[in-house]
Amino acid sequence: MAKRRKNGLYRGISAELSTLMRTGWADTERRDLVLGEQAPYAARRRAELSARFPGERLVIPSGNLKVRSNDDSYPFRPYSGYVHMTGDQARDGALVLEPRADGGHDAFCFQLPRDSRDNDEFWTGPTAELWMGRRRSLAEAERVLGLPCRDVRTATDDLAAGSGAPTRIVRGHDAALEAVLVTDAERDAELEEALSELRLVKDAWELAEMRKAVDSTVRGFTDVVGELSRAVASSERWIEGTFFRRARLEGNAVGYGTICAAGEHATIMHWTDNDGPVRPGDLLLLDAGVETHTLYTADVTRTLPISGTFTPLQRQIYDAVYEAQEAGMAAVKPGAAYRDFHEASQRSLAGRLVEWGFIDGPADRAYELGLQRRFTMAGTGHMLGLDVHDCAQARNGEYVDGVLEPGMLLTVEPGLYFQPDDLTVPEDWRGIGVRIEDDLVVTEDGHENLSAGLPRSADEVEAWMAEFAG
Repeated sequence: MAKRRKNGLYRGISAELSTLMRTGWADTERRDLVLGEQAPYAARRRAELSARFPGERLVIPSGNLKVRSNDDSYPFRPYSGYVHMTGDQARDGALVLEPRADGGHDAFCFQLPRDSRDNDEFWTGPTAELWMGRRRSLAEAERVLGLPCRDVRTATDDLAAGSGAPTRIVRGHDAALEAVLVTDAERDAELEEALSELRLVKDAWELAEMRKAVDSTVRGFTDVVGELSRAVASSERWIEGTFFRRARLEGNAVGYGTICAAGEHATIMHWTDNDGPVRPGDLLLLDAGVETHTLYTADVTRTLPISGTFTPLQRQIYDAVYEAQEAGMAAVKPGAAYRDFHEASQRSLAGRLVEWGFIDGPADRAYELGLQRRFTMAGTGHMLGLDVHDCAQARNGEYVDGVLEPGMLLTVEPGLYFQPDDLTVPEDWRGIGVRIEDDLVVTEDGHENLSAGLPRSADEVEAWMAEFAG
């Protein structure tokens, strides 16, 4: 029986009401569903995962809802490893790979089925469809995912009974499943590492989704330029809302908290309060990405002169960042060390900072000592895909200490940030922050800039703003 709300206004459910609610409903089973376009790719990914763990049972949860404000939940986003291996976005689910005698695995999904209309759960239960919206039936899920699907309400008993095989689970996403399994934390972490590493090289389907994400993001940036004058009369939140509208119209949402940093807020790497003024004469640093309906996200940054033209000093700083990005992008090619693009960009910026007298040279020494980091702060990029910082649990040897391969997707995003209270730089430099970020895929002979639809050089930015600014 469903748990009653503690402070509910109704005292109970009469037999007559229960009977009324259970009757008179149409059959809404979807029998026209077909195999999802991602399903064949997900099957190949599962085969790769299976080959890494022969003879072991693998459990990959999707995750659960988290309560917000007593009677609501935060927007649900499933664990990315689960999405990658299934193409599914259901909550309260799990992918299980059961080992076979031949070394392979049989895969199936636990799913939360539709509520029965033979009892009151569909309108009173904790996951009541009448309140929260229709779910797929198990049969529907099987047709779309190309996987056998079982009722997740039996999952703890089924998994606890076990098959006798050693088990690994991705921790931190479903406490109930973790509680019934005897696993080793270190071995579980190896499963999460493997799931991250299997996303390092994107397949053709994933790259197509990333193109959608970037193309929508380009349109979102253009929207912002068109509404800058309204932001001047309002705040950074107008910019945030403008981009969010595009993200919701064309995708699932934004892929991360949008950074709408005007004026000195641009010196704060992850400024997401977005409540400051937007003043002519200042710069706007906009770091934003649309997440597709399949949960792949872009990650693009442009720094824009709010008045439409850079001041001489703003252009000087902008050009230095542009040169550093050019140097970094030139290093993105197959066979190159992953770190090469970062080092090329940082060496370029170190040279400029020495030239301006802000750090002691020579430039090579300054770079080796990391002196430029006072003003560059962050690394110059990261992998991108289902997560804005994708593949984050991959082993260092496969990621930051690895080698670029065709199909890898990463950002190149150098920046310079002169803090408002930094007494080591002239006063007119203080409070200026500039970042330029693009999304690059490694190709057989170099790279492709997926976000090339947005202008990058100072002249191009000014011309673009003159065309679209409102």
